[in-house]
Amino acid sequence: MGFGCVFSNRGPTATEPNLIRFAQTAESLGFDTIWLSDHILVPTEVKSFYPYHPTGQMPFVPSEPYWEPLTVMSYLAACAKRVRLGTSVLILPYRNPVVTAKVLATLDMLSHGRVTLGVGVGWMEEEFKALGLDTFAQRGTYSDECIRIFRELWTKENPSFAGQFYQFAGIKCEPKPAQRGGIPIWVGGHTPQAIRRAARLGDGWQPIVQRPPADLPPEELRGKIADLRAQAQAAGRDPHAITLSLGASIQFTTGSGSGAQPLFNGPPQQIIESIQRYQEVGVQDFRLDFPSPSFDGLLQGMERFAAEVRPNVRG
Repeated sequence: MGFGCVFSNRGPTATEPNLIRFAQTAESLGFDTIWLSDHILVPTEVKSFYPYHPTGQMPFVPSEPYWEPLTVMSYLAACAKRVRLGTSVLILPYRNPVVTAKVLATLDMLSHGRVTLGVGVGWMEEEFKALGLDTFAQRGTYSDECIRIFRELWTKENPSFAGQFYQFAGIKCEPKPAQRGGIPIWVGGHTPQAIRRAARLGDGWQPIVQRPPADLPPEELRGKIADLRAQAQAAGRDPHAITLSLGASIQFTTGSGSGAQPLFNGPPQQIIESIQRYQEVGVQDFRLDFPSPSFDGLLQGMERFAAEVRPNVRG
């Protein structure tokens, strides 16, 4: 059972001192992974529907800094010696997949095999256009091709590829990642297309609990996991080899925890019970963020989780 923590690499949290403190805290408390998100730029006018907010409006301000996650991970690799480093998620169509494969393999070598690559297809059409990309309508197909290119470059001595968007042959691409078989690729998203991508191409699947307009309850997730595993088996893959990683926001509050208390909100015992409910349907890894108006409050949430919750859940 893995428990990771999300560092907000955007907005006022994104400073070098905060990054160092966060990494040191995550390591000392025994968290397994530090997770980072991804946007290259944010247009000042966005009409695209943001899928993780009830209003469909993106929750971040375009003028705020948004640190590039792979660069941050390279910094973390030097100042954190144990914890794994992951993206949740890296938006695949924004980067050339051959260059990205090279960057990730180098990062995996420098971190001694600590990279997990969470991937997504993107949702903001305006960002695609601002980057000069015409692949928004084909972003799913494009992302599938990126994943296949990563596998080819990371595992083959003489890689070659003939796809819709990229073709190459007669090349070498070294170094390979430190992790045997390549960097684990976990697919983000809840849609049927994302589940199909995870089943056919992924090493893991990364849904999120707080999925507006309603949470993703364990009962619904159970059905999605069954669908994922059935599709993996149909594709000739071991369905139980796909890691199930769930994203959730942890908020410690007082009260009895009765009534319509949101999942993962409440006193420690209620958060423990939320984790256990998802463990029962097959979740093996949790990506946790600790919302707080202050950075110190975020660290305190991590400390409280490590002291009062994690010792009381199996795994």
